[in-house]
Amino acid sequence: MIKFIKFENFTAFKELEVGLSSGINVFTGENGTGKTHILKAVYAGCEITKSRKSFAEKLTKVFLPSGEHTGRLVKRTKGSSNGFVELRREPKINKSPVIRLKIMSRAESPAGAEISGAYKSWSDEPIESVYIPVKDMMANAPGFRSLYSLRDIHFEEVYADIIDRAFLGSLKGPMDAERKRLMDILHKSIDGRVVIKNEEFFLKNRHGELEFTLVAEGFRKLALLWLLIQNGTLTNGSVLCWDEPEANLNPKLMRTVVEILVELQRMGVQILISTHDYIILKEFDLQTTENDQIIYHSLFRDKETSEISISSTPDYEKISPNAIDDTFADIIDRDIAKEMGSSLK
Repeated sequence: MIKFIKFENFTAFKELEVGLSSGINVFTGENGTGKTHILKAVYAGCEITKSRKSFAEKLTKVFLPSGEHTGRLVKRTKGSSNGFVELRREPKINKSPVIRLKIMSRAESPAGAEISGAYKSWSDEPIESVYIPVKDMMANAPGFRSLYSLRDIHFEEVYADIIDRAFLGSLKGPMDAERKRLMDILHKSIDGRVVIKNEEFFLKNRHGELEFTLVAEGFRKLALLWLLIQNGTLTNGSVLCWDEPEANLNPKLMRTVVEILVELQRMGVQILISTHDYIILKEFDLQTTENDQIIYHSLFRDKETSEISISSTPDYEKISPNAIDDTFADIIDRDIAKEMGSSLK
């Protein structure tokens, strides 16, 4: 589990510290406030515990700055400068493994960045992690992995990574009751199960097999969760970063998505999601209990400095500022004003 992340002069952030829940972390805020950047940094820090890549290399591949110049991850200022990102894991036997990456703006490659902290202990206990990007890749999976490995194509590495996770085989042995219950919920929602043939995904049900290019993207999202639960990627101690789960998802299915995420948290999965959606946000409020671990993080630009700040709370009612609620309240006010205007004519 990741306990804490700190940025200084990194991408959009001048200085930002985020304390994370070991359960669910919901990031809200207007566009350009860095929600996705937090998810990507956490994912990169987790993923290297399995792949053993350098932190600088993984961050560069995940963010994909122009020319893959690592120094472009430093917040833009006049002249040469440097920035850093620091991650801290849950304490283990009175120790809290920390990894820190310092980047000079003139660094042209990952080799120009400086890593410090307890790098060895950071990877002593690998973290199973997954990053689900906004754009779906399931329908584009055939041949993508080989193309990505052999050719220089401009895709952030999260797209190749998610396909790798989806292609993992099922865990050996009987499925535990918790995973089976989640699989049953998803099976009912997508009306079938997922099968893989020649690097192509199909949704199989009583009517036959339907290739993913013909399956609605909302169902593909649920099918991806089905695969990740089935193959054990999402299990106790793993970390899920999901960027805007509401994208191309019918509002009716958002209740199911939140139900699955809440249950995964109860199974010991740490979850970080970014969202612009009121229904997703409200479903978390309705479905979580006082025993669930959840923190709502609101990112915003400080009115005086214009720099990005953060406000965190475990209480949905205390999210502040809440751009999502404010926008919906404005729509209601405008709707009332329109109706009143019509009635006066």
